[in-house]
Parts: sequence; structure tokens; C-alpha cells
Amino acid sequence: MRQFVQTYFDDIFVHSRASEGKTAVEAHLGHLHEVLLCMRENRLYANINKCIFGAEEIPFLGCFLGKDGVRADPEKVCAIAQWPVPVSQKDLRKWLGLANYLHKYSANYAEMARPLANLLKKDAVWSWTFEAQQAFEAIKSSLQSAPILALPDEDRPFSAVCDASDFAIGCALLQVDAECRERVVSFQSRQLKAVEKNYPVHDKELLAMKYALVKFRVHLLGQKPFVIYTDHASLRTATSSPHLSQRMARWLSFFAEYNFTVEYKPGKQNVLADALSRRPDYELAHLAYLESPLYELIREAYADDDDLAGLVEALNAPNKAVELTA
Repeated sequence: MRQFVQTYFDDIFVHSRASEGKTAVEAHLGHLHEVLLCMRENRLYANINKCIFGAEEIPFLGCFLGKDGVRADPEKVCAIAQWPVPVSQKDLRKWLGLANYLHKYSANYAEMARPLANLLKKDAVWSWTFEAQQAFEAIKSSLQSAPILALPDEDRPFSAVCDASDFAIGCALLQVDAECRERVVSFQSRQLKAVEKNYPVHDKELLAMKYALVKFRVHLLGQKPFVIYTDHASLRTATSSPHLSQRMARWLSFFAEYNFTVEYKPGKQNVLADALSRRPDYELAHLAYLESPLYELIREAYADDDDLAGLVEALNAPNKAVELTA
């Protein structure tokens, strides 16, 4: 029954595909009969006023599920897009909480959200910069143009792509549908922790691969073979390398639970993987300017201060003898 039923607390979702000579409608009626019979045997009851039967698309956990796949709830996307610019950490935390719920629809969400997440750190000083505004608008735009994600079909093979940048790792679960189109089932990404940012490039790429296997474990774990695409060529031979660190050895032990092969696809050909964790406007270094006029006011005040004028003169001309009085 788990092949066509998903549950969440007291919500039951029944989905059906045409199979074994039956149309989708015929298969669905049979599935509904099994579910309702099981509920009756266990004395479980459904509220008819809350039931939806035979629909092409239904709301489920903040998304809309249909024959074409799963898409974000338009009302939630609209709420995110119309949200005003946050003026405090509290406002930003509310908005990010809503946006985070839909992160699986965005290819490089963690990287885009990095400047905003930095504003929520414990000792961060609130300053809404141009970079923060860019990230705010980028997330809105990404979710407004989010694709319809494919519903996973456990009878078809999966594949995954993964990538790492200096600040984030990301991955996507892919599957070829009945029309031979490669479609995205889910996007996942997260920012690197402080320690992980110091990893060599090779280890960051392996970390991205491990992250993909953890996030998509329910679909990938088992005997069915699948492919992981990477734009880091050396990962193809990582499992057979004679020189392994303790960290890599632990990861390879975890990888052994899965039946997969690694295939190299250059970044130019593997656009999806490269977009998962990279953006050209995020570099290792940033040039920051103090936007507050306070600095200039303090500098001018020093020049007019009789008690500190001598000290300022001494600092400006270190080789000149200046008499200072206490």
C-alpha cells in the first residue's frame, strides 16, 4: 500500500498511475477501495467535508500535487514576493522561515541566502546592505520562477548531481519520465560550516556527494544502481585511492551502503550542478565601505578638540617632535 499512499499525521494522500492494463482512473478507484477498507478494519473515519476525490491536483503540506508533478503553493510564493524589506532581525527571521519551507524548489538557495543568514548570527550588527538586498530579491525571483518538480517513480532509475563552492554545497535528484525528459525531483543545499570551509576542494566535493546521499536516502538506498554526476574529475577514483584521510575513510564507508557509479561531466555541460552552489557575485573577498556618517563626524570633532589636537598632529606626523601635555 505504501507504493500509492503517503501519510502525514492524519492526512492521507492516494496517488495512482495507469498500470497492468488499467487506466489511471481504474487504478485509482482500486487504490481508494483498499485504503477505505483498511480504515474501516481499523475503525478509522474520514471527515467527508475535508475529503477530495478524483482531483487532477490537490493541496498537500504547502504544495500542490498533480499529474505533472509538485509545485509550490502560489499563495505562499505571493506572500514571499510581496514581503517588504525587513527592518530588523525579527522581520528577517520571519521571512526566511517562510522562504526556507520552499527551498527545495530553488537550485542554489543556501548560497543565495548566505548574506541574510549572516545578519542573523548572534553577534551580528544589523545593517541592510546592497548585498543583503540582492540576496533578498534573488530568493524572491528564484521562487517566483520555480519549476514544477517531478513526482518520484520508484520503478524508474534515479540520478543525482552535486557540487560544492567555497561557501555552500548543493545537490539535485533527477529522474527521466515516461516522455524521456530528465526532470528534477528535488533541490537541496546548505551553507558550509566554519570548519568545512577549510576543507580542500576534493573533500568539499565529496561532502556534497555525501550530502546528496543523506538527503535522498529514501529513494537511493538499496540494490538499484544509480549515477552521481560531478564536475570534479578526481571523484571517479576516490573510492580506490590508496591515500585516504580518516575523514574520507569514514565517508567511503558510508558510500558503501549505496550502489552507484560516479560520472564526470564538465561544469559547462553540467549547468544544473554548477548552479547548485555557485553565484558569480559571491567571491572569497568583499570590499566593504562604512555607510554611516559617524566616522566622518568623529574625525572632524578630533580636529576641533583642544585636548586632542596635539595627539592628532603627532599621529599624522610621527617623525615630527610634538609636545603633548596631560
